[in-house]
Amino acid sequence: MGALANQPFVKMNGIGNEIVVVDLRKGAPAIAPEEARAAASPQGAPYDQLMALYPPRIAGTDGFIRIYNNDGSEAGACGNGMRCLASLVFNESGKDALTFETKAGILNCWKAGDGLYTVDMGPPRFKWNEIPLAEEFRDTRAIELQIGPIDKPVLHSPAVVNMGNPHAIFWVDDVNAYDLAKFGPLLENHPIFPERANITLAHIVSREHIVIRTWERGAGLTKACGSAACATAVAAARLKRTERKVRVTLPGGELTIEWRADNDHVLMTGPVEFEFAGTFDPQLFDKAPAP
Repeated sequence: MGALANQPFVKMNGIGNEIVVVDLRKGAPAIAPEEARAAASPQGAPYDQLMALYPPRIAGTDGFIRIYNNDGSEAGACGNGMRCLASLVFNESGKDALTFETKAGILNCWKAGDGLYTVDMGPPRFKWNEIPLAEEFRDTRAIELQIGPIDKPVLHSPAVVNMGNPHAIFWVDDVNAYDLAKFGPLLENHPIFPERANITLAHIVSREHIVIRTWERGAGLTKACGSAACATAVAAARLKRTERKVRVTLPGGELTIEWRADNDHVLMTGPVEFEFAGTFDPQLFDKAPAP
């Protein structure tokens, strides 16, 4: 039997980013891609990301987290999911600050007051082989990539950043003027991105405000992507188009993103919402082999 059969879960969302949290600290194997896809089916608990909490592997941390997209692939980071999971552990433990290990590194979370939570997403990475890209670009503030005719591209010259996941940000005047459901899959799977990429359309409203829409790697169109909000804020500040602390508006709500100058870390602050709790029916996973 795999990890999720008969497993209790909590369905939540972070400004519309659909999150399922499962507590596997009592012991369970890694979740197989087939299991993750089955859990996201209409008969399960449809989600953008599934956050699996395992026992800590590093002394001083509160747990090890594996993050699954609804296509069964693993993500390195999910800021909205981190806030959701952290809120549950805060309630359980009574702590005001938590530290988790993820594939993207060590992430710290704390209560920000007024029902908000902050996640330290760590420092961004800009080198072409850290993002990663398939070929070298010395300046990742804008790379040669476009969709559409050569002389009149529809989208072009994105900034690229690794914020726990690879991100490409295209600057536009209206994020709703493009068929992101059409362009998103093409760009996510472009050969320049050997590990695929999150694709974001971003409109800079002012030096303190950005509006974005994101096609999320492994999940598709989403109401919110926390790491994309972070990547966009960093890319905009890097281009001197905004301040280092901005309000980012996504289809599902707003986040406050701060790229700190003193330690290079990116802080994301936002709310969480509880939807319901349930238990995964083992019949969902009859065709999903154990890892």
